[in-house]
Amino acid sequence: MRAADPDPRRPTLESWDIRSLDVQPHHPQILRSDDEARVIAIHLPAGERLKEHQTYERAYLVVVDGALELVDGPETVSGGPGFLATFDPKERREVRATEDSRVVLILGPWPGVGHRTGG
Repeated sequence: MRAADPDPRRPTLESWDIRSLDVQPHHPQILRSDDEARVIAIHLPAGERLKEHQTYERAYLVVVDGALELVDGPETVSGGPGFLATFDPKERREVRATEDSRVVLILGPWPGVGHRTGG
């Protein structure tokens, strides 16, 4: 049994079933965005990619469904459900879907230093 939280202003648990979200291709869904992190669900159809890019934040990419390839300079790594990759701030990478894929991208802290939104 869990003790009552002494701070009633503390938010309650947030959770998502990424597989059941109605995330459309080319329309990422922001699940959470605050000073700590931005959490984004992405549907990437087979054969499509997130062109080479970088973020100002540390990035964590989790494959929920499907399969993809990550290209990080000369290295290419493949992963399916349960695959997790992390990238340093400003590290360049490309993400290619080899199957219809659902991924979660976590950026933190949000926004990162140098980000146009004021980090």
